Amino acid sequence: MTAQLIVAFFVSFFTVLVATPFVIKLAHKINATDKPNHRKVHEKVMPRLGGLAIFLGVIAGFFAAGLYTQKITGISIGAILIVILGILDDKYELSAKVKLLGQIAAAGVVVSTGLTIEFISIPFLEKFNLGIWSIPVTIFWIVAITNAINLIDGLDGLAAGISSIGIATIAFMAGAAGKSLILTLALILLGSTLAFLFYNFHPAKIFMGDTGALFLGYSIGILSLLGLYKSVTLFSFIVPIIILGVPIFDTTYAIIRRVVNKQPISAPDKSHLHHRILAIGLSHRNTVLVIYALGILFSVSAVLFETSTLWGSLLIVSGLLILFQVIAELIGLVNDRHKPFIKMYRKVTGKH
Repeated sequence: MTAQLIVAFFVSFFTVLVATPFVIKLAHKINATDKPNHRKVHEKVMPRLGGLAIFLGVIAGFFAAGLYTQKITGISIGAILIVILGILDDKYELSAKVKLLGQIAAAGVVVSTGLTIEFISIPFLEKFNLGIWSIPVTIFWIVAITNAINLIDGLDGLAAGISSIGIATIAFMAGAAGKSLILTLALILLGSTLAFLFYNFHPAKIFMGDTGALFLGYSIGILSLLGLYKSVTLFSFIVPIIILGVPIFDTTYAIIRRVVNKQPISAPDKSHLHHRILAIGLSHRNTVLVIYALGILFSVSAVLFETSTLWGSLLIVSGLLILFQVIAELIGLVNDRHKPFIKMYRKVTGKH
């Protein structure tokens, strides 16, 4: 790691430490605050513009690392659009449709520069060229990851911590693979997000809001996309999905839950992963730490997956799927009746 990378990391880190108190004051001044309701855990009005501080840290690190010499204009414009969208949502609470259109617009800017996934190589089969589908597939990838981070942002320090674990994993793997641009961007983002945790971990002084959740989701989506640029094997496509296992796991079960319970997919509820773990009696802080541990498990699995044989990779994926299905059933992530694995176990063993 070069001295410039280390400097860029700490420039990002200290910029966020200094900027966040000013962002807290700004959030109160423009009324970009989060008010308590029946779905939320906090009990007082909280500023929720924290993502702006993270973004300022990334900008500072961007210049400290000399990234202005790189041809990443499309990525930068997309990031600015996402941050503007987040600020407007934190201030005015935009509708889900408006936010989705804004995310698609930002992703569209990125793919217009040629940064797309063009084909997938599937083991035992020939290479599958996506052709014209490369554009919608890439846009879907960016938007999906962006929203996965946004949906898990429900407890103090949760989204920032899970994002930090994922970003650190991407940085580690990029460094090992010699991908300098991904490593640099990841370290700048990591420095900013870790610094924000000083203000965001329980008890939080500020929430990241949609400004932060959307920006972090977009950034992680872009980092993983840079690693998948042009061609990708099916297995390497799975690596970033494993790294982001916690938010993707939570998002997937949120969709299943709403379908099974015959609710609109966009309907908000209080049955996300963190809500259900809180419901079984863990404290706010311990719930976050448990989910951090799950995030670390996914990250370690992603690193092992990258270096495993074909059968080892299949074993890792199968193990993760079974483990988190069991967790989902134990905590009632879909509902208290949807427990096929547990019912099968009881039927086989005769235990209740």
